[in-house]
Amino acid sequence: MSDIDTLSKRKPAIVILDFGSQYSELIARRVRETEVYSLVLNCAVSADELRKIAPKGIILSGGPNSVYDSRALFLDPEIWNLEIPVLGVCYGMQLMVHQLGGLVEAAPGKAEYGKAPLNVDDSTGLLTNVQNGSTMWMSHGDSVKSLPKGFVRLAHTANTSQAAIAAHNRKLYGVQFHPEVVHSECGMALIRNFVYHICGCKSDWTTTTFVEEAIRSVRTQVGDKRVLLALSGGVDSSTLAFLLHKAIGDQLTCMFIDQGFMRKGEPEFLMELFNTKFHINVEYINARQRFISKLVGITDPEEKRKIIGTEFIRVFEEESSRLGPFDYLAQGTLYPDIIESSGTNINPKTGERVAVKIKSHHNVGGLPKDLQFKLVEPLRRLFKDEVRKVGRSLGLPEEIVRRHPFPGPGLAIRILGEVNDEKLNCLRDADLIVREEVAKSGLYNDIWQAFAVLLPVCSVGVMGDQRTYAWPIVVRCVSSEDGMTADWSRLPYEVLELISTRIVNEVKGVNRVVLDITSKPPGTIEWE
Repeated sequence: MSDIDTLSKRKPAIVILDFGSQYSELIARRVRETEVYSLVLNCAVSADELRKIAPKGIILSGGPNSVYDSRALFLDPEIWNLEIPVLGVCYGMQLMVHQLGGLVEAAPGKAEYGKAPLNVDDSTGLLTNVQNGSTMWMSHGDSVKSLPKGFVRLAHTANTSQAAIAAHNRKLYGVQFHPEVVHSECGMALIRNFVYHICGCKSDWTTTTFVEEAIRSVRTQVGDKRVLLALSGGVDSSTLAFLLHKAIGDQLTCMFIDQGFMRKGEPEFLMELFNTKFHINVEYINARQRFISKLVGITDPEEKRKIIGTEFIRVFEEESSRLGPFDYLAQGTLYPDIIESSGTNINPKTGERVAVKIKSHHNVGGLPKDLQFKLVEPLRRLFKDEVRKVGRSLGLPEEIVRRHPFPGPGLAIRILGEVNDEKLNCLRDADLIVREEVAKSGLYNDIWQAFAVLLPVCSVGVMGDQRTYAWPIVVRCVSSEDGMTADWSRLPYEVLELISTRIVNEVKGVNRVVLDITSKPPGTIEWE
């Protein structure tokens, strides 16, 4: 079923047409923050299809190409005549200019990447409450040289003479920066102006609305069939468990597979919480030896992910034969998982996405072709912070809502190289110390993720006048809003000192602690 096929239930007020930007869904998410429903559609959508949807506004995403590239993507020209307000972002603005008779050209030596002060020439309409000199995030090589007939300049930067433009009578607007990213200081003000003042949308899309519609959607999809949920104990699967339990009650069976790669004490904590406190039945499966035996001799992180993901499904299939039958497998897949597993490049002929994989996620990239379940994934269009809001609205305890993200393959991918019991026990102890000291410092809720990584190399140390030859532990703490981008967290030196001292003194097999100060990009949050 396509995105358009789903619109009979709720039509989006704002449609985002995707030209291959990794931020397309982030634009949709920003629109949802204004409590207005939005949906991302393929840029190949026709004007006739958009007439049927009848959105109040259209946003054209950025993209990796120039309008002059052989791979350039274009818009159905009839869309410009729909009399629906359009906002072009970056490539979307260049496309608007190019298709409506203006001139776009490469600007050698004047490309803009990163932060740039915006000089506002017209502070009404689209740029109302956008402060003159505010920082906006630029990422473009081409620039607009001349505007189409009827367009005027709204803003400029030192290197871009046409940073924001408008054809007021046609309600067509373009910006050469990314208002959707957190680095753009007044980006949300601009988005609100477009959504509310230009498109005339009303605030009717809230967390409560999402929960109500998700419950109805699950009931419609599942009917009277039984659903098996892969419960990991993270905020994603826990929120999904609460949502499904509310939607279908005893038709849901949660299964917690202890694959041996969890953090210290987590299996016991999770079983107590769900079974005893919230009376949601969880089947506990001890498969530790089964999983670790599959990783003997395996060092490639992508191969680890695939093996673990496949084994997860195999265990589900076997256990469902004992507990089932089940028709559906529920997963807490989120949108960032889909982006990193599928990529965002688009075929210029068909307008469809071409997979450019960053890494496999066991929820999406590691599913075997002979999967015996149909999938239920009601959270797949949400970001992590949106899932936290949904969890709170469903009554999920704060100790789960605020838990840091944890990868599906667990500690197996935080151990670089081959995985064995000795390394797992070492990393569990070190990881617990990192999280304990961050929590004691009062910074836990200010950090997106805080964890330890074990490197498969040894270095010389001195402990008790004795020479040691042991592993290093990498401390990784990052701050982020949605996991799409991240910066390393500036922990106080005294906290870092406590972490280092405790790990070296308390964790057997470690004689050195190092700190990762890499942002995303260029790195990823996890090391593998």
